[in-house]
Amino acid sequence: MKIKACIFDLDGVIVDTAKYHYLAWNRLAKDLGFEFLPEHNERLKGVSRVRSLEILLEVGGLTFSDAEKEQMATLKNEWYLEFIHKMTPDEILPGVLTFLSELRNAGIKIALGSASKNAPLILQQVKITQFFDAVIDGNKVSKAKPDPEVFLNAAKELGVDPSLCVVFEDAEAGVEAALNGNMRCIGVGSPEVLNRANLVIPGFENFSLVSLDAVC
Repeated sequence: MKIKACIFDLDGVIVDTAKYHYLAWNRLAKDLGFEFLPEHNERLKGVSRVRSLEILLEVGGLTFSDAEKEQMATLKNEWYLEFIHKMTPDEILPGVLTFLSELRNAGIKIALGSASKNAPLILQQVKITQFFDAVIDGNKVSKAKPDPEVFLNAAKELGVDPSLCVVFEDAEAGVEAALNGNMRCIGVGSPEVLNRANLVIPGFENFSLVSLDAVC
């Protein structure tokens, strides 16, 4: 099968902004009087900002009104943006630039499919916006992964049938979303967590178009 498009998640696939999310969420938790541990943070992978806040408050055993939660989510995002505005191209994960260049040279379309509402800013900060033919972020979707909306919207904007797309994801919910959208999926990370993906790789350092063709 000839793949015509690659769709990438952002956090944990192209850059590691998860650490900044964690620092911001942990700061909020401390302000609320409890500790938000790294193992708690694992539950936030691939979910929306609203759901992430709900999980954090569940961990702390706290309940707030919708208006209060909206204020907290906004505050957390302001702290997160402080980190994002300091990002540089050095934060692109190893091998990603080489692979994006290879895809571009081969005429394969490239899209971003991320729940992050800050995705365009991050791409701009690390100077790779030019590689993407479409960017579908949290501002353009209403359903969170594992719903395939974000990836289906990306395929639609690219003008490519979903069956001819491959998704790169680091979260279990993202893998499910790709499969639910009738797309192939390459997991980036742990084979134990991403075992439903068609292939799991540790990163892009030794991954190429040849590797992609072998899977698809």
